[in-house]
Amino acid sequence: MTTSIRRHGLAAGSLALAAAMTLTACGSSDSSSKSGSADASAGSGTHTVKTAMGEVEVPDAPKRVVVLDTAELDSAITLGVEPVGATHADATSGFLPYLPKDKVAGIKDVGEMMTPNLEAIAALKPDLILTSKVRHGAQYAELKKIAPTVMTETTGYPWKENFQLHADALGKKAEAGKVVAEYETHAKKVTDALGGKEKAAATEVNVVRFVEGADIRIYGKQNYISTILADVGLGRPAVTDKAKDGFSYDVSPEKIDLADADVVFHSTYGDPKKAKQTQTLDGALWKGMSAVKNDKVFAVEDQLWIQGIGYTAATKILDELQADLTK
Repeated sequence: MTTSIRRHGLAAGSLALAAAMTLTACGSSDSSSKSGSADASAGSGTHTVKTAMGEVEVPDAPKRVVVLDTAELDSAITLGVEPVGATHADATSGFLPYLPKDKVAGIKDVGEMMTPNLEAIAALKPDLILTSKVRHGAQYAELKKIAPTVMTETTGYPWKENFQLHADALGKKAEAGKVVAEYETHAKKVTDALGGKEKAAATEVNVVRFVEGADIRIYGKQNYISTILADVGLGRPAVTDKAKDGFSYDVSPEKIDLADADVVFHSTYGDPKKAKQTQTLDGALWKGMSAVKNDKVFAVEDQLWIQGIGYTAATKILDELQADLTK
């Protein structure tokens, strides 16, 4: 997921942490329904998890988990763990709406994804923090003082491997195996619904994202959504091979016809006008694409298709793929 990034300075982070630790030392506690003692898992065992920051000792069954990105939140919810705290994806939205409302209702918002509030995190007295090095590596020293912090190297494309690490940290490896098996069965059913592997492979699909403050992105093959398309066995147009680092091939509205394919899915991050969605979809180049003429263009939710990053999101995406591609 790509968002506007505003990072804490390390000095500011240290001050916030110091204040937080002072508060917790004085016996402050979270007033939410998920409040509990700092040693909620006291008496239970621990195990070692290999992370992007080295080996980390974590509780066997953590009770007060804080997650700092959308992938980690999806993983926790998927595995039946309701975090006590989580960040939100951007300044204008709360937790991603595709997640079950009853599972996120009691979660404390601890700030924007790239600028988590360390004092708020510490006040929750977590026994485990989940995030990634690419997001919060610069704050690892502060975070691990609050609770054992498990970081994957990055997010997005390696989401399946990251999910396994999250499951290990949460003590949910058995549950993770069931989730993966169900997903693989689901993906195969979608392939079958499309007419089988050969027909799916013959259907070339593009995913286009309109992003406020950036060029239009034609997604390549090294990102979250591409892995789901690959699991179904869908074809991808040659333009996807031009994607920088496999992630995306960025174009202006004047080159949007490069996104043409048998089927085009598109989403928007930010204001549609500022993201160039409005002018592009009203333009002659877009309207002249074969996918548009054949009524094979589908608008999808950015918060699900691009920002979600996990098995709960992927399951919903599979359902939407089947529904749209069998019309």
